[in-house]
Amino acid sequence: MGLAVGVAVTMYSNPGNVIFVYQGNRVDMSLNLFVMLEAAGFLALYILIRAIRNTMKMPARVAAYRQAKRERDSNKGLRDALKALFEGRFGHAEKAAARAAELPENAGVAALIGARAAHRMRQHARRDGWLASVAHDKALSTARLMTTTELLIDEHQPEQALAAVAELNASGTRHIHALQLSMKAHQQTKNWPEVLRLVRMLDKHKALHPALSARLRELSYQSLLDDASHDAQAIARVWSTIPTADRVKPYVAARAVQALAARGLFDEARLAAEEALAAEWDERVVSAYRECAAPAGSPSLLAQIEKCEQWIKERPTDAELALTIGALCLRQKLWGKAQQYLEQALSDASSADMVRDTHLKLAQLHEALNHPDEAAQHYRQSALAQLI
Repeated sequence: MGLAVGVAVTMYSNPGNVIFVYQGNRVDMSLNLFVMLEAAGFLALYILIRAIRNTMKMPARVAAYRQAKRERDSNKGLRDALKALFEGRFGHAEKAAARAAELPENAGVAALIGARAAHRMRQHARRDGWLASVAHDKALSTARLMTTTELLIDEHQPEQALAAVAELNASGTRHIHALQLSMKAHQQTKNWPEVLRLVRMLDKHKALHPALSARLRELSYQSLLDDASHDAQAIARVWSTIPTADRVKPYVAARAVQALAARGLFDEARLAAEEALAAEWDERVVSAYRECAAPAGSPSLLAQIEKCEQWIKERPTDAELALTIGALCLRQKLWGKAQQYLEQALSDASSADMVRDTHLKLAQLHEALNHPDEAAQHYRQSALAQLI
């Protein structure tokens, strides 16, 4: 309002004129009119130039609008795909991933989501197509190989999974999850030496639950020690490679005692059992110590009997140990001691299996002593105990 009043007062009291002369022609006008025409001309020219510029920018603006809309739709599709994948709605996840893949910036991540969703629906051809679509994207190479390995292991295709792991390792990328996936693949191929190596590596990084680590070690040692293709030298070499901390564990020691004795290495089997029992007393090792006794009259069998007699002084009520001494004495034909310890084991037995085994040994004892009635009675008791 102040500006309008000022302009009106100035123009009202402005006596100026403007004269245009051209080749004898003359045009007179007031200064106020000239100023108004100049302002109007400037405004018209400005509007014209802006209209021309906006018209020229229109295609770029339309393209930018469409690009922004594609980005919004793609980002929304990516969010929807992740949400559906976590919800377990794999069909919706794959469709949303297809929308997200329309934007090149989101295509790689969307392909990995689509591959996981297709895999969960057992659509392996579509899964492989998603993974192939990002095969040449170097930025997503690690993510693609990790996803490929995980999905192939879940499909129980360990050879192809290991090929993906080898490609990942060749790129120089190594991390804990890759080791875990590699361990699972080797476990499926029954490559227990490699499983054992990877378990030890993962244990150093505390990347395995102790219970899982113990179970995998048990399976690995069981496979290595139970391998029928190993001769005496091979099984001794396998036993020598096992760390001392694992040797004294009951499940390893029991398997080792059986494997060594089966190949005639009775002294090594005896020492393995005694070492494990010195570290931790376990009935599994005692049972293996009994079942894998050396032949009668051998120094190893006499050493076993002597060692068991030392143990029985410390554990006078241990039925498993008494059964072991009785069985060893029976093999050595020490009839009196065998009967004494077997009857002691029978009186202290706490399980049906022990009762059965003790009656069986007593039956064999009386049969060797030519006592058919007592042998028959113990055979009958052993059979009855087996039915309990």
